[in-house]
Amino acid sequence: MALTLHDTARGSKVDFVPLVESKVSIYCCGLTVQSAPHLGHIRKEVVFDTLRRWLTVLGYEVTLISNVTDIDDKILTKSEQAGLPWYALAYANERELHRAYAALRLQPPTYEPRATGHIPEIIDLIQQIIDRGHAYRGVDGCGDVYFDVRSWPGYGELSGQRLDEMEPAADADPRGKRDPRDFALWKGHKPTEPMTASWESPWGRGRPGWHIECSAMAGKYLGDQFDIHGGGMDLKFPHHENELAQSKAAGRPFARYWLHNAWVTAAGEKMSKSLGNGLLVTEVVKKWPARAVRAYLAGPHYRSMIEFSHTSLDEAATALARVDSFVARAHDRLGEQAGLTDATPHQVLTSVPERFVAAMNDDLGTPAAIGVLYETVREGNRGLESGDDDGVATILTKVEAMLDVFGLRLDGSTWVAQTSGLESVVDGLVQALLDQRQAARARKDYAAADAIRDQLGQLGLTIEDTAQGPRWTR
Repeated sequence: MALTLHDTARGSKVDFVPLVESKVSIYCCGLTVQSAPHLGHIRKEVVFDTLRRWLTVLGYEVTLISNVTDIDDKILTKSEQAGLPWYALAYANERELHRAYAALRLQPPTYEPRATGHIPEIIDLIQQIIDRGHAYRGVDGCGDVYFDVRSWPGYGELSGQRLDEMEPAADADPRGKRDPRDFALWKGHKPTEPMTASWESPWGRGRPGWHIECSAMAGKYLGDQFDIHGGGMDLKFPHHENELAQSKAAGRPFARYWLHNAWVTAAGEKMSKSLGNGLLVTEVVKKWPARAVRAYLAGPHYRSMIEFSHTSLDEAATALARVDSFVARAHDRLGEQAGLTDATPHQVLTSVPERFVAAMNDDLGTPAAIGVLYETVREGNRGLESGDDDGVATILTKVEAMLDVFGLRLDGSTWVAQTSGLESVVDGLVQALLDQRQAARARKDYAAADAIRDQLGQLGLTIEDTAQGPRWTR
């Protein structure tokens, strides 16, 4: 079955065919580092990390570029409010983004370019657009350069809007524009802004507009045309619409497929900095296991909204604990050498069930794929109960391969770095109580043994007696 993806530009699912055989190039709009990332931001990272992993399993060599917007109106405003240089605020929040990557075990992008590191490429692209007659200097001499939307007949093709029906952005500065919907490619330096936030250009000192940054960086690292452009659905208009228009206006074919993931909402509204309802990733993983947070974000279909709730995160943690329980029991029965011993893309692909492959190939159908995972775990538990070790061995490999696709497999050190230091203390305390329970059972003081088990149960722990001794889980 061929991989199909829902292409925003076409408005339907289409067969995915890469530009270059066996290679896939992806550009994802990264974070504007005005503040630390919340769950809404990191959902995009989880979605495209899952896509990247699946493409790798299918045998593709994947190049994924995700930029950092480190110069922007909001960064300048927030840095002034915080009494910090703009670049210090941007860098601090970029580090927070990387901590979120690490917490959820997201693969770093192949490269993560900063906008401020690509001023020459941005200036060159703007000049190309001017030379082709699709951009102009601000008519009031302010130093701005604008894209002329009326000069480009295809403007609106990505979002499916007609130009005459579009409203200018509420926060857009109208100075120097021929049409209020024209957008800035270059912003002339203002006396109220720090000189460090401006660069020399043919149009005077200034800084790039938001949209042109991504077009320039995508072109530098992926060429004039590449396979997939991705991001949150809120970027479709105006950001991606403007990227597409200015890139094509410069003679660059740009992205062949567009993928947009839906929001994480809180109380029915998009989780965003402006609403103040964002939950920082680094805070959420203090309350729930990081693997459960990742599973919570990866489980729903990428084009479906996720409504944030404590209950949903609790359910994700519980479901993952059931999977982990089967994996642990199977390894106890079969030994640590059992299961997915060599997680090469080929072995993963040949180990996962066919229904899992079909689900993932159907527009990255993670809900159905997760359903296959849970069904396979239930089958494995029945095998453990019936003593079918051969069957359990096969199922264990399937389960670990499916977990690998989602970046959720426990394989030694993979998730160790997320710990805060208290985990080893908790392990020691629980183990001490379990040792007391074992001693009570050995002297046939079953009342004391049951009391310890009940006490641990009241704390939310489940005790399971195995041939290798008691095991506890949350």
